[in-house]
Amino acid sequence: MYQKNPSISKGVDWLMVWLYALIVIIGLVCIFSVEYKSGESVVQTLLGFKKNYSKQLFYFGACIVIATFILLTDSKLFTAMANLSYLVGIVLILATFIPGIGKEIKGSRSWIPLGFMNLQPVELCKIFTSLALAKYLSMQETDFQKPRSQLIAAAIAFTPAVFSILQGETGLALVYFSFLIAMYREGLPPGYLIAGVAMAVLLVVSLLFHTKTLLIAFAALAAIFLFFNRRQIRRNKQLLFIVLGAWLVCSLFVGVAVPFVFNKVFKKYQADRIFSMVGVENPFTDNKTGSLSPEEEKLKQKKSEQQDYNVKQSKIAIGSGGLAGKGFLKGTQTQGDFVPEQHTDFIFTSVGENFGFWGCAGLLMLYLIMLLRIVKIAERQRSTFSRVYAYSVAGIIFFHVAVNICVTIGLAPVIGITLPLMSYGGSSLITFTILLFILIKLDADRQMVLR
Repeated sequence: MYQKNPSISKGVDWLMVWLYALIVIIGLVCIFSVEYKSGESVVQTLLGFKKNYSKQLFYFGACIVIATFILLTDSKLFTAMANLSYLVGIVLILATFIPGIGKEIKGSRSWIPLGFMNLQPVELCKIFTSLALAKYLSMQETDFQKPRSQLIAAAIAFTPAVFSILQGETGLALVYFSFLIAMYREGLPPGYLIAGVAMAVLLVVSLLFHTKTLLIAFAALAAIFLFFNRRQIRRNKQLLFIVLGAWLVCSLFVGVAVPFVFNKVFKKYQADRIFSMVGVENPFTDNKTGSLSPEEEKLKQKKSEQQDYNVKQSKIAIGSGGLAGKGFLKGTQTQGDFVPEQHTDFIFTSVGENFGFWGCAGLLMLYLIMLLRIVKIAERQRSTFSRVYAYSVAGIIFFHVAVNICVTIGLAPVIGITLPLMSYGGSSLITFTILLFILIKLDADRQMVLR
């Protein structure tokens, strides 16, 4: 018979706790290396709450209190409050649209000022979405093989993403696709993932080739296939409808969906960054007819160079670190403030410049060990609720790490996604702390069957 743990430490996966603490400390060191200037008093700046590394240290202290509170909490509270917390998260996101409550930062109206910090509800809502999705999929009446249940689960996962896009936070909206990993583990048909990969391939192809060229190519491929398989089509008319359906879907995706996303969903600078990454000019920009004057050409060229500046400086910083790095506080790019947003979205560059390839490899190894540990924790759960929640956490962390690092080395467009536990920011650090320590608490009480 299960008995409640009499001690806060009993059943706790300490490897997860130490991994968490180690990555946060590495993040603090990297933020310090970005902002510290020779001659400054470390003690005064740490206590002054003026530098970002002093603020991050304060947030870390707050996170320790939050983590302790979570470990002292009854696990049943997380299932009981799952739906209510999700509703609160949605209300907080909607509150950012209200004048006087929401605050716009860097073109994104997704913040609520709290005085000592700015709260980003869509960041916090990842916790509530994980709990709500786990709650729904663990219900006895939920048959995840039925389309109705799949649609409800998708609505739970992607509703915050829709609001995030309306706020101008496209990057954070994409994070919510990580919940597909948890849904796939619980029985989501692989056809959805295959369709998703196919759409991703089509998207990449549509970046490289003109829309009219692709539409002609799709029509030609469909006609060629039908011609060489005309005998089979006479015997089986269903094949004809499959080919025509695939042709129609691909044509609508490339001819309608992609232009709509780049014109209406993405902001112009975001679309320009994506096309710049593959070396193609944005075809969806409204260009004036006629030739451009020399002054306009220079202005256009300058804007194009500015879009690539962040990534270029990031790659210079990482590459200059070599194998062993330049040494702590010796990075010229880091100390010279050449990389914009280096304490947040581009914090990985300070690891590359200060500690080199081996430092980057070591950090990635820590993240890999954490992800493998989370998967192991997920698979030893007796409760469907705990397992779904664990896979949701794994998906979120994996997506953040993969996309953030791909951005810093130029393999993905700049979309503003933080590096978990490393990047500066109270909302981000608190969110990942709560995510991980709820998982640690659920694992400590894994003998309970939660619904």
